[in-house]
Amino acid sequence: MKTVSLSGSRRANVGKKDASAIRKSGKVPCVIYGGKEQVHFTCSELELGKIVWSPDAHEVKLNIDGKEHRSFIQDIQFHPVNDRLVHVDFLEIHDNKPVKIKLPVKLSGVSEGVKKGGKLVQNFRKLTVSALPSKLPDVIDVSISDLNIGDGVRVRELNVDGLKFLDNASSYVVSVQITRNVEETPAAAAGAATPAAAAPAAKAPAAKK
Repeated sequence: MKTVSLSGSRRANVGKKDASAIRKSGKVPCVIYGGKEQVHFTCSELELGKIVWSPDAHEVKLNIDGKEHRSFIQDIQFHPVNDRLVHVDFLEIHDNKPVKIKLPVKLSGVSEGVKKGGKLVQNFRKLTVSALPSKLPDVIDVSISDLNIGDGVRVRELNVDGLKFLDNASSYVVSVQITRNVEETPAAAAGAATPAAAAPAAKAPAAKK
């Protein structure tokens, strides 16, 4: 998995008033837990946003006042109106402890069903997994090449070494649905294949008396 670096500074005070002042200064209140102690700190909103808004999953190497922590982003709070970052939780990771994280889903191949006019529906952009940090891939690759109309891939059908999938096992990650256009095509084809009814025969002229 890709690693990014981020610098932070410990917070002198923890409280709503202090947090509001931090945000006005262009920084974001954060916390990292999972180690010996929780550490409250701040990060640049601009630098943190580059990680948060990325479609990829990252291991974050946090440098807080000179001390490094390996971590993953665990939870993000956004402002309800302007979507600015309000608070970010980090989880400190250790090689021998499984972690829970959301990984992006990447679809590969071209579906046979889509070629025939079906609609590709992706229900999960990210999947929640549990694994040791060393087993985490950048993405979860899901092949759609063999999917015909009406087919799909469920969570329970995914098999990635070292990963335990935590979402509902019966849920579809991706499926190919029939469309109205596909439904009408067979009827239209059947109509075209039906020979036209023969025109009624002309009546023979009446015999002269």
